Amino acid sequence: MPANTPLDDKALDQLFREARTYNGYLDKAVSQEQLEAIWELMKMGPTSANCLPARIIWCVSDDAKEKIASMAMDSNAEKIRKAPVTAIIGMDYDFYEELPELFPHTDAKSWFTGNKELAESTAFRNSSLQGAYLILAARALGLDTGPMSGFNAEAVNEGFFAGSNVKANFITTLGYGDPESIFERSPRPAFERFNNIL
Repeated sequence: MPANTPLDDKALDQLFREARTYNGYLDKAVSQEQLEAIWELMKMGPTSANCLPARIIWCVSDDAKEKIASMAMDSNAEKIRKAPVTAIIGMDYDFYEELPELFPHTDAKSWFTGNKELAESTAFRNSSLQGAYLILAARALGLDTGPMSGFNAEAVNEGFFAGSNVKANFITTLGYGDPESIFERSPRPAFERFNNIL
């Protein structure tokens, strides 16, 4: 396998430096093929023992968007209604049932069976990682996102994940960002402020 080379500045700008969290989107549809392409990229990101605990509901229809909007704080509800797609990133607390297939190298399922605290913390941590991969995958494919946590988690769990052991982690809108919907970028401190090398 050839050695990796750094991405060029254009790619880094698209993924990080020029990318923004959008509050509104252009009137341009996002296709199912694009949503599937996001998954095909994000599933390749690392998770503990390849546990892949994220379970995603893509709210595309007006009914689905209205349903999730009704469970969000007012300022977020309007963003959801107007976005082409809103993704609910859930976390499956029973993810370890899939480990015999997803991590066949050892009996990883036994690490979590009967250990609710470990299963829940692992699901939360790794579904959060997968949500970040979703954001980067969307950006890599030319889309924009608006991640948010201002919603009624209990209502979302009941309304979208009832009958399962999946719980909502966070949600994000998705589409082609409208530059008019963003404000000046918030500060990003220099390395030395929040980092230490030991």
